[in-house]
Amino acid sequence: MARTATTRAATALLLHGEERFLVDERARATLDGWRKDLVSDFGLETIDGAGLGPARLQDTVLQLPFLDPYRVVFVRMVPANRAEPLAPAVAEIPPTTRLLITIAGRLGSSNKLAKAIATAGGEVIEMQHLKGRALSDWASRRAVEKHGLPANVAAQVVRVSPPDLSIIDSELTKLAAYKASGEKLTAEVMTELLAGAREDEIFKLTDNLLPRPTAQALEIARNLTRSGLQPTSVAYRMARHYALVLAVKAHQERGESLQQVQDGMTEHRFVIQKAFDAAQDASANRLEQALRQIRDYEWEVKSGQVDAELGLDVLLTKL
Repeated sequence: MARTATTRAATALLLHGEERFLVDERARATLDGWRKDLVSDFGLETIDGAGLGPARLQDTVLQLPFLDPYRVVFVRMVPANRAEPLAPAVAEIPPTTRLLITIAGRLGSSNKLAKAIATAGGEVIEMQHLKGRALSDWASRRAVEKHGLPANVAAQVVRVSPPDLSIIDSELTKLAAYKASGEKLTAEVMTELLAGAREDEIFKLTDNLLPRPTAQALEIARNLTRSGLQPTSVAYRMARHYALVLAVKAHQERGESLQQVQDGMTEHRFVIQKAFDAAQDASANRLEQALRQIRDYEWEVKSGQVDAELGLDVLLTKL
């Protein structure tokens, strides 16, 4: 009976799913709410989920608060394929512990850790990947409720941005700041503001990818992720560049001149010229291999096998 009462009083939340942006945002909101009643720095303990073992997690969960009314334990980004061994550690959660676990990837319905959290009286929430209508609806709500922008603004942002929530939110933030400055947010202004988003840094990155990624490419990629761009979005832009160079390479191998390639493709002529120069020193096999490696990286991130940021660093060393 005592154990039943304890688990019912426990506060635990497990967040997982393919939408890392939503997982991170819900985690921040949860921690902000839980931290309000803490009176010391000892009340919050953050643990990196990579390499975390059940013994350490159990010890941390069972510790009693020192000065605070309860302890907050935040386990950050456990790889999805390493989540199940942690299940025994959360079989009992004291009412004086509030536990938040985020997962790098999606857990199946039969996952033992998810079941253990639910059994302990906690909640398991999956942040599903948003696309199509769901993505548009989310962007519209975000524009209106968080940024004070008309819903139709979100439609234009979604239309010109990669399907990445962090990028869309960053663009909405930029437009809201422009509006707050007292300037009028016209369609022409929006087009100009949206077109310039991180493009300079993206161009510098792709300019340093071939024939092999330079040290500067790694530094630029890290700066992009630190500025809020999702690592998988950086990989997406890299893949687009490799695919463009591969397409230009095919034209070269057919004996076409730079002007012929520029006339036959829809990209900007300067972009085609840069790709044409890069293609001369790159083999088609290397370019195809790079695309496969980026594809594998994205799958490993979505399946929770690797951390997105660390995996991007490793990817750049392999290309």
